[in-house]
Amino acid sequence: MGSAGLIIVIHQVFFQGMFFTKNISLRRRLGVPIRGKNREAVLSAGFIGLFILLSIAFGFMDEPIATVPVLPGSASLAIALALLVVSVLLGAASLVGLRDSWRVGVPEDQHTELVEEGIYRFSRNPYFVSYLIMFAGYTLLLQNVILLILWPIGFALVHSMVLKEEKHLAALHGERYLRYKKRVPRYIFV
Repeated sequence: MGSAGLIIVIHQVFFQGMFFTKNISLRRRLGVPIRGKNREAVLSAGFIGLFILLSIAFGFMDEPIATVPVLPGSASLAIALALLVVSVLLGAASLVGLRDSWRVGVPEDQHTELVEEGIYRFSRNPYFVSYLIMFAGYTLLLQNVILLILWPIGFALVHSMVLKEEKHLAALHGERYLRYKKRVPRYIFV
């Protein structure tokens, strides 16, 4: 089972590596903090960290706990790997697409440009979608009931952060954001 843990660690090196590289380079280039200090962002980040750490721990266990094989190992592995690749590609497209408008949480004192092109023509929150796909990939890779139970909690926390961001963007960009909101789904199809 250690190979599952290794897959998760490798995925995290790419996924979080992109995230931290973007945050550090943007912070240096703009000279202002790019992290908002709102409750929703703190709770979501804490949960995401917990989910990742649990996934790594479960992946390295010799005797995994709470596993329920739903698919044969090879099918589960193939689908999980595909999901993890999609999460990295979607995350990368999101980080690149937002350019200097990238923020973590909602720094309410900053004005950012509204990005409507690239991946943002298809989803208003593709980076959050990449996290949700990552949750699904880890859950399927490990076929773990605990992660399956945690997945909807993660979605609820991410959703609360998205709602906070939407309120901020509507106040910041007014009618332009409301038109964008009507035209482009929040996640993928909804």
